[in-house]
Amino acid sequence: MQRINIDKLKQSDYASDEAFKRLRTNIQFSGSDNKVIAITSCTPNDGKSVVSFNLAASLAETGKKVLFIDADLRKSVLIGRYKLNKQNQGFSHFLSGMASFDEVVCATNIERLHVVFSGPVPPNPAELLGNKYFKALIKQLRDVYDYVIIDTPPLGSVVDALIIAKECDGVALVVEANETSYKFARKIKDQIERNDIKFLGVILNKVTIGKKRYGYGKYYSSYYSNYEQYENSENDTE
Repeated sequence: MQRINIDKLKQSDYASDEAFKRLRTNIQFSGSDNKVIAITSCTPNDGKSVVSFNLAASLAETGKKVLFIDADLRKSVLIGRYKLNKQNQGFSHFLSGMASFDEVVCATNIERLHVVFSGPVPPNPAELLGNKYFKALIKQLRDVYDYVIIDTPPLGSVVDALIIAKECDGVALVVEANETSYKFARKIKDQIERNDIKFLGVILNKVTIGKKRYGYGKYYSSYYSNYEQYENSENDTE
């Protein structure tokens, strides 16, 4: 297994740290059967990659063995965002049968956190995600890790997230505050549930700290059963 150092995690303030702890707690209390979780969003730049990666790191901090998979094969942003050391092979190599899982998974300097990066962009992402390698891998990972967090492409843009989520225990939807409409978020939620996929809830991202956030948060939580704010005063992208 390769080992990499995450040179610099995203610097977060106290409110963000607390929000991730609450999100982590919500995931843990959602049920012991929710081990493999897909994270998607309505549109690009909602911040799902930041949220999913930090959720995985937060779970590992509790002593759980966690695997983070960057399954956004079309547009991964994590290597550049976290200043990660480049590697030769990634998830697209595994899905195409060019590499074993041991050749693409990396141990990190965050104890108990393993990471698989997306690899080069393939010509057929959806087909790769729907093949036998992915299905067999998810089945095997359940016996190895306490949690598997999978970052997927925005469901409002491509179908990849649905293909991934069908093999998972549930999916959470990242929504950007004051940008994503209630109607569009509801449409994405309905799409998830029509495919018989367990919907875990909404993660409201990029919430401006102040009075306005409460009104917006109430607006979304009134519809979705599970809700968590990721409070961030910066304008992060996906």
